[in-house]
Amino acid sequence: MSVPYETAAYEPRESPESPEEHLARLLGRALNSFELPDETIRRLDCALAYDGSLHSAHHSAGLHRETYRHTWLLADGSALTLWELVHNTAPGNEPQHEVYVDEEELRTATARLPLPPDAPDFELPVLVQLSAVPETRHAYTPDDSADHARRLLRRAENGDRPGAEVASRLATASGHQITQAFGRPCRTGRAGLCFALYEHAFLLSDGVEISLWEVEHTATPDGRHMCEVYATEDAARDAMERRAAQVP
Repeated sequence: MSVPYETAAYEPRESPESPEEHLARLLGRALNSFELPDETIRRLDCALAYDGSLHSAHHSAGLHRETYRHTWLLADGSALTLWELVHNTAPGNEPQHEVYVDEEELRTATARLPLPPDAPDFELPVLVQLSAVPETRHAYTPDDSADHARRLLRRAENGDRPGAEVASRLATASGHQITQAFGRPCRTGRAGLCFALYEHAFLLSDGVEISLWEVEHTATPDGRHMCEVYATEDAARDAMERRAAQVP
């Protein structure tokens, strides 16, 4: 099977185009983009990452059609997929592009094309499909998350806190969520000694998730409040045990 020009023209995953640019190009070439629900377009306005793949191809007697899956990762952690149909069955055999919000609409549109029913249909889930957009573990809030990460690392007093490389990656954070690892602060040893552990989860602009673990405690010589930040939960818990053991 020869791959038509329109298929070969799709960008690889490392394309520098933003999710918004991918959406704009898709809507710009689709003849029926005006039929998409307004709510769908509004949701795509907050897209953080994009993934596209050739889903299937159908070729017969000089006519062809291809279907593409376009998926965007949204700021709330959900994913939204649009389906593109490309074919040359119109007069003049010029490529036509259509876009649909679900596979049922796509199948209905495909069935209307004047292609022989016995023409081979090539499903391509492995050879050309790009890796899927990952599901996120948290419900992120897009609220100046990069600045939140910067302030968290700045107030950490431990010398082994995450360094410049982690700080640089977190500068692209587009969402974050804070959760307390314990149901309530842990008190042990000296009267009034208090420990609390928090997970600060960040969603980066490329869809990757990073968590920092913050230990808040009063295990200091004068009982003052202290903040420490670690890259893993195990490291944070180990630090809590060390601090508690050092206090009489």
